[in-house]
Amino acid sequence: MAAEDNESAATSQQQGPKLPQKRFFRQRAHVNIFNDVPLDYPVNPDEEDWSKLYPAYFRPHTEDAQTAVCDAKRPLSPSAADEAGSDESLSKRGPAATSAATTEKVPAQVEFADIGCGYGGLLVALAPLYPNTLMVGMEIRVKLVDYLQQRIEALRGFQHGLLLKKDAEWVDVRSKLLQEIAALNQPLVGDEDELHDNGETTRLVPGHYENIAAMRINCQKYLPNFFKKGQLSKMFILFADPHFKRRKHKARIISTTMLAEYAYVMRTGGILYMITDVKDLCDWSVSHLDAFPLFERIPDEELIGDPAIPCVVNSTEEGKKVARNKGKKYLACYRRIEDPAEN
Repeated sequence: MAAEDNESAATSQQQGPKLPQKRFFRQRAHVNIFNDVPLDYPVNPDEEDWSKLYPAYFRPHTEDAQTAVCDAKRPLSPSAADEAGSDESLSKRGPAATSAATTEKVPAQVEFADIGCGYGGLLVALAPLYPNTLMVGMEIRVKLVDYLQQRIEALRGFQHGLLLKKDAEWVDVRSKLLQEIAALNQPLVGDEDELHDNGETTRLVPGHYENIAAMRINCQKYLPNFFKKGQLSKMFILFADPHFKRRKHKARIISTTMLAEYAYVMRTGGILYMITDVKDLCDWSVSHLDAFPLFERIPDEELIGDPAIPCVVNSTEEGKKVARNKGKKYLACYRRIEDPAEN
């Protein structure tokens, strides 16, 4: 029996990672955000342990020593990153961790947030474009979160396999990566259309998908529990639930109350991307954003050349569905401006 289990495990290992299939993770689109759904959330952002989502960037949580427990919930400092880049540490954490650890020189923190990320099309598209930026997809539907995290783990697995394939000798992997890391970590310009819709499984990409993750959260209740003031540089609200009925408008993801929280967690100069295929929801969102004193709309001509825009418009599952149905998309981007009261 044990021999059969070992043989099965060896066969599975030889087959390598597999991307999850959406048909096993379908869930109804509407969730009552006012229900008291049992969710795990930190009391404050310092208490969140990001190492489970970004093992290449944060210390794993251990209980072997008191200092390790304290540091587990903090990003790697420059000295810690150097320590993590040692041969012994790197051999334990894998080749992709080698790439991230050796380039990380400042405390890491999540900077992009995709609110209501769905199946994660945006994150997978953005990951190679911003290889040194941590991004998180936040979704309340448990099946979609499970799908996306499995998808990310599979993509990381493919990247690890490609890295190991470059050289069978473990010792030589790190030296080769150090030589290639400058090229690998450069943003891809003009290659958006060449990237596979489900992520790259046959070629190396910058960041190796170590910089994206998914988590289950009710953003309309717990967003400040995860992010510090001024932490985020980009926020994405793409094809949100329109909540057509008037009595449901209070559940819309863009409202005066929610904009106050978005302004709190976004840094000055940060950009909020909003797109929808519902004209009424676009008008609602634009009117609230225009009226809010800490956001100003970015003219369309200033958005030309923004590498995130093609991903925002075309990479999500909802965006692709609208394109197939030849529907219209309404895009509006706003910049977080300085608060006069803080001067």
